[in-house]
Amino acid sequence: MLDQAFADIGLAFSQVLGGPYHSAQTIEQTDPVYDDGGSIVSPGGVVHRACSVQIDVATQAMRQADGFVDTDVRFIVLAATLAGSLGTEARIEVLEGPFAGTWSVSSLERDPVAAGWVGTGRKA
Repeated sequence: MLDQAFADIGLAFSQVLGGPYHSAQTIEQTDPVYDDGGSIVSPGGVVHRACSVQIDVATQAMRQADGFVDTDVRFIVLAATLAGSLGTEARIEVLEGPFAGTWSVSSLERDPVAAGWVGTGRKA
């Protein structure tokens, strides 16, 4: 599993050097589930999933995209540290380090070797 190997290497460097990957969590809203009669079977809510993330400067392609703001950043979530997938409806809360705080998620893609989720973040 290549994604796990990249995560292990990235996290080992971070442990020794104090970064670039930091503890984080995704914050996602789930929709309620209805039965056939329209009654709520399971209410929607907020789900948090642990992950590790690196916050970095935006790429040139990000800077050229519509809606880019100078304070936007590039983030990389190590795929092996996140159970499931990631979508643009999520937010990422960085729990420690110089970029601690909550970030919106946009222009999301997998990196070429599927080791992480790469996207543009904006301080929420």
